[in-house]
Amino acid sequence: MKNIVVLDGYSANPGDLSWEPLKEFGNLTVYDRTKPEDVIERAKDAEILLINKINMTDEVISSLPKLKYIGILATGYNNIDTESAHKHGVVVCNIPSYSTESVVQMTFAHILNITNQIGHYAHQNRVSKNPGKGLRWSKNPDFCYWDTPLPELAGKSIGIIGLGHIGMRVAQVALAFGLHVYAYTSKNKADLPDGINKATLDGLLHGSDIVTLHCPLAKDNLHFFNAENIAKMKQGAILINTARGALVDEQAVADALAEGKLAAYGADVMAQEPPKADNPLLRQPHAYLTPHVAWATLEARKRLMDICVNNVAAFVSGKPINEV
Repeated sequence: MKNIVVLDGYSANPGDLSWEPLKEFGNLTVYDRTKPEDVIERAKDAEILLINKINMTDEVISSLPKLKYIGILATGYNNIDTESAHKHGVVVCNIPSYSTESVVQMTFAHILNITNQIGHYAHQNRVSKNPGKGLRWSKNPDFCYWDTPLPELAGKSIGIIGLGHIGMRVAQVALAFGLHVYAYTSKNKADLPDGINKATLDGLLHGSDIVTLHCPLAKDNLHFFNAENIAKMKQGAILINTARGALVDEQAVADALAEGKLAAYGADVMAQEPPKADNPLLRQPHAYLTPHVAWATLEARKRLMDICVNNVAAFVSGKPINEV
């Protein structure tokens, strides 16, 4: 029987799903969380290692001679030194496309919250413990009120950076809202569906009312959304990031929000997670930050667990799938 170890299982399965199907393939040990200094000790006998955000560096991989398989409980695998893994004969598999619909949903949740200010108005009209606060609508002389801009999405332009599974679904939903869709993508113009217009990066930044990021994080695009690229955007544009926090220079985004260059930043990801308390975005009232939960719907996590089990089964049978 193979030794199977899960090092940080809590985020994918805090108890509402089951690890039992993995026991068919070996002896299973599940840790909710593992500190960096405990990784090697806990994984030393593992042939199959399942991780989410644990950093698998060359030092760690080199210290685990029994290791044959790393399964990441996510789509992105930038926390794994894949070159080292391949050098040591370790198969690495990810879980593609399990959260597409959930991430698209969160992308538009951010867009709609920013444009329609749902949270703002709900907060104003909730009973408050502070005298004079809350119940704004109840005190209003007219049947309605608004104290924020209320733009309509139809007719606006959205620029999508990255047109993989998620980016393509965002484009489809955007078209349903009546948005003009532009994409910065390696796909050929002739291969794009009707309504999706291929653009240069500069053209997309100059022309988009909303820019949304849906590309993987790599060495060549770390902090690519910096002050220089933000300066190319429309005055008062909205930036959305449900991809990876480190795609943006967070200080540059905070500065652009403070100056009014950006109207809002909606993000489900941060460069460091959890973020430090002094992160400049946490002080910006027009930074709308959710704690990396776009992927975490019950439906998406069920798919994740099913694919995880299928990946392990395929590896054990000698025919691995979803290799990276």
